[in-house]
Amino acid sequence: MVSRCCNSSAARDPVKTCPAVTKAGHVVLSEGDDMLQYAFQRVLLALAIIFVAISALYTIMITLPGDPTTILLGPRATPELRAAFRANMGLDDPVLVQIVNFWGRILGGDMGTDYNRNRPVAEAVFNALPHTMALVFCAIFWSAALGIMLGAFSADNRNSWLDRISGILSVGFIAAPSFVVALYSLLLFGVILRWFPTIGAGESGDLGSRLFHLALPSFAIGLAWVGYIARIVRAAMLETLGENYIRTARAFGLPRRMVIYQYALRVAILPAVQVLGVGIGGMLSSAVFAEIVFSRPGIGSLIYESVSGRNYPVVMGAMLVAIGFFVTCALIADLVNAALDPRQRVT
Repeated sequence: MVSRCCNSSAARDPVKTCPAVTKAGHVVLSEGDDMLQYAFQRVLLALAIIFVAISALYTIMITLPGDPTTILLGPRATPELRAAFRANMGLDDPVLVQIVNFWGRILGGDMGTDYNRNRPVAEAVFNALPHTMALVFCAIFWSAALGIMLGAFSADNRNSWLDRISGILSVGFIAAPSFVVALYSLLLFGVILRWFPTIGAGESGDLGSRLFHLALPSFAIGLAWVGYIARIVRAAMLETLGENYIRTARAFGLPRRMVIYQYALRVAILPAVQVLGVGIGGMLSSAVFAEIVFSRPGIGSLIYESVSGRNYPVVMGAMLVAIGFFVTCALIADLVNAALDPRQRVT
């Protein structure tokens, strides 16, 4: 089989130049081709998820009871003005036609107009996006770092009283709702102790002020993920410590902490990487509460204000960016995990 598909030079080294062939006749792709095929499939799946999610959300928004023109134009608007406004927004068209027109505008770079403030939706969304991204990534950074350290420490001291305390803390962090953590942290650290600012995003151009104002909101939305990551890393490390190569490293007399924190932990953090990609979605939803509680600008507060005012174009533009951001981060985490662990590419 190999000699038929390879030339004479390739036949001398078929492993490097020709794909492997199983007994059943299936061609096994090389590692690079396998990764490209996996990435292509995941990108297509991500695009399909974005399309289905946004289309379903748009359908729900336009079929909600009530007339959006009453809220957007006010009760004093004439019937002629309302009819013209509905025609301009295409609200009288069938639902399928509205969805097709919506995607046509999006692909053409037009996210619509914010009629409440007479500005492009893209301007409103991309002005709010950096604040939410800073909040989410700050929460990811500290929760991942602390969760990995807590999980590794717990696995290193398994079945001890330190492991039990770590487990209790992890479960407590997971069980605490983000909006409850936000309210109590605001009350304790902002109002009573006055250690941190309670509202706003800080002064523009002042990095220290920006980071200082991120402390409480990022703590509120990241605390639960400390518990998730700690439990995942602990379980993965305990499984990894039973592998043959770990036993071999110990047999060669390598220091215990080197075996645990340099060899076992490097493999154990792979599940945490994949979970973090999904965790961004949870943090985005938690950011809505955090931005409302701490009066921060961002995608969450923009969506809340737009939903309250039935401002459909802004809601759809903000949700499109939020869902796209979430799916992209999950895709990146999936690809990184597949690159580090080839077993993940088997579908």
